[in-house]
Amino acid sequence: MKPALAWILLFILQIWASRHWIAMLEALRVVQIQKSYGLQSHIQTKSTTPSMGGVVFLFIGLSSIIPVALFSDTSLLQAASFWILPLGAAGIGFIDDWLKYARKSSEGFPSLYKLTAQILLTVPWAFWVAVSHGLFLWPGVEIPVSIAVPLLVLFSIGMLNAVNVTDGLDGLAAGASLISFTGMIVWLPLNPVSLYASLTGAAICAGFLWHNAHPAKVFMGDVGAHFLAGMLVALCVRSGYLIAIFPLGFLFGVEIVSVAIQLVAIHFFKRKVFRMSPIHHHFELMGWSETQIVTRFWILHGAGLALLSLLLDNVLQKAV
Repeated sequence: MKPALAWILLFILQIWASRHWIAMLEALRVVQIQKSYGLQSHIQTKSTTPSMGGVVFLFIGLSSIIPVALFSDTSLLQAASFWILPLGAAGIGFIDDWLKYARKSSEGFPSLYKLTAQILLTVPWAFWVAVSHGLFLWPGVEIPVSIAVPLLVLFSIGMLNAVNVTDGLDGLAAGASLISFTGMIVWLPLNPVSLYASLTGAAICAGFLWHNAHPAKVFMGDVGAHFLAGMLVALCVRSGYLIAIFPLGFLFGVEIVSVAIQLVAIHFFKRKVFRMSPIHHHFELMGWSETQIVTRFWILHGAGLALLSLLLDNVLQKAV
């Protein structure tokens, strides 16, 4: 009953806060600048839509510390420590968004600078996790520190960029993240911190979809995408199931792999595999409507999450 009450309150708070934040973004003309080499339809339809809606996520996430402390035996320090990666990642995304706004450009952080910032964030965090808490592939299987740190850095940076590239259509990243957070609640045995963090993530995504569903009134921006990605990684770590990042990040993995495939094909073979990457743009150019792509990708993400979860459960049962 208490977790359900916490979810409802955070969901309502997200809807309310986003509505007021959207009005402020519109007044300040903080809009999504579309890339000149992107889809022309996006330049025509999305160039006036406010961005940086994900700033609200930070405040909703931090406010969830209160129900964790009230409804469980977890200390405020333990509850707050969960948010180190999500907030740090959101900071990188915010700088990227702010540079775009300040320059009135679609280009923010140069790619190398953004990667450097992500490394500077994730390396000390991964070291702290591995040394202070231990990194577990699944319960009972701890990864040695020498392997845990680079592995966690790789997974973290990969997820940050994967969620970011997925956030290209109205509701796509938010809806997929909602499925991931819900899947974690249903699938994994969670401690109080992880349970309430998962509920918070689901409430944030559901409340944001209220405004982000097609046609979107606001985009989450890099700040929101990085925040949600940081939450997903932190949840896998805190739950003791690092391997859960594969089913929970199924669609995000497909999206980032499609980008990698396209880059390799162009660089080494001078040809394209997809009409445009990430792969959701490929289907746009094939004539699928935005709503069709988003809905079908949600279905594929849910199916991929469920199938990989079942496969992992079978593997873990045999391992035990």
